[in-house]
Amino acid sequence: MPSALPTTEPTEQPVSTTRRDRVLPLDGLRTVAIALVVLYHLHVPGFGSGFVGVNVFFVLSGYLITTLLLREHASTGRIRLGRFWVRRLLRLYPTLLAVVVVGVAVWWLIGDYQGSTLGPVGAALIALTYTGNLARAFFDTSQGVFAPMWSLSMEEQFYLVWPPVLVLLLAVAARRKALVAGLSAVIVASAVATWFLYDRPSGGATPDIYFSPVLNVAPLLMGCVLAVVLRSERVRSALAGRWGALATWLGVAGVAGSLVLIGSGWQQSVLTFAVALPAVGLASMLLIGGLVTAPSPVAWVLSLAPVAWFGRAISYPLYLWHVVFIALVTPVVDGTLGIVLVLAAAIGTSVLSHHFVEKPALKLKGRFEPREPRRASSTSPSSDREPELTNA
Repeated sequence: MPSALPTTEPTEQPVSTTRRDRVLPLDGLRTVAIALVVLYHLHVPGFGSGFVGVNVFFVLSGYLITTLLLREHASTGRIRLGRFWVRRLLRLYPTLLAVVVVGVAVWWLIGDYQGSTLGPVGAALIALTYTGNLARAFFDTSQGVFAPMWSLSMEEQFYLVWPPVLVLLLAVAARRKALVAGLSAVIVASAVATWFLYDRPSGGATPDIYFSPVLNVAPLLMGCVLAVVLRSERVRSALAGRWGALATWLGVAGVAGSLVLIGSGWQQSVLTFAVALPAVGLASMLLIGGLVTAPSPVAWVLSLAPVAWFGRAISYPLYLWHVVFIALVTPVVDGTLGIVLVLAAAIGTSVLSHHFVEKPALKLKGRFEPREPRRASSTSPSSDREPELTNA
């Protein structure tokens, strides 16, 4: 492994299941993750641990964002932080704003949802300022229909801190091994601190540590570690065959196993937060690393057009919309019919949201994408470019 982060793009192509400069299995993985979360919130039997889908999203986000930043630095010699943050807002904020407007209207129409400690305006302001996790971790608040937005707050706060840190590390020519060791030390420290700071909550509440931007930073940093490690051509080559396929299957087993091993009452055990969830993060690292380096039956399934499209286009709006429809439908229609109605309404609205809210903003976002300097076609063929990994 080279001693420092490379300044040129690795030429090793990821798996062949790519289209329009994307690694399709990662889009398909989004579909799996959002399905776990939605079915968990709908209390579907067998998915009582579906909240682990959020951890999969965190690892995936850390990996994708770090990969894109490293790629921009490799191709242009710098990382333009202002443009990065503008792209993040244009990617995430339009849908968030639409959901908040509708969510406030629903709140006034049907009243409070799940005993929120805030009014609709206060909860909306917390959602729009990406401070939901801080409100829950330090002020024991509940946001009603905007409750899932705590995880968006975690990611946005991470996006504010990690890119400047990475720019600094690149500026001082940080060695890859030192960077991986440093990030790994922070991951271990967060798990250890979680063990000692865990305070068993009353009833079925989730402990405050789960919403901490420091104590729950491990899955995001695990994605960053994976992105840095996979900058090595030697590592990518080693994973291009059976080892990558093995990593994929181990990752699948780890994530699937968590659905069985993390049972009811998970909030009441420190093992959930200090051991089980970090293990889910590790499994997600293996799964993502395998998917982007080696072909496998799992990669093939996740690359199927409907599966990949759903994760790419619908996972984000569905994450925001589904709780609004849970609050609107389930008090009136319960049971299986209520679940079906919620899914139909949430997915249908998410499709409309993607086409009429997200797409116009994504066109504007394209103006802020990093532009690679022109290279002679004889020395840099387009086929040697790594596929785009996200619609971030």
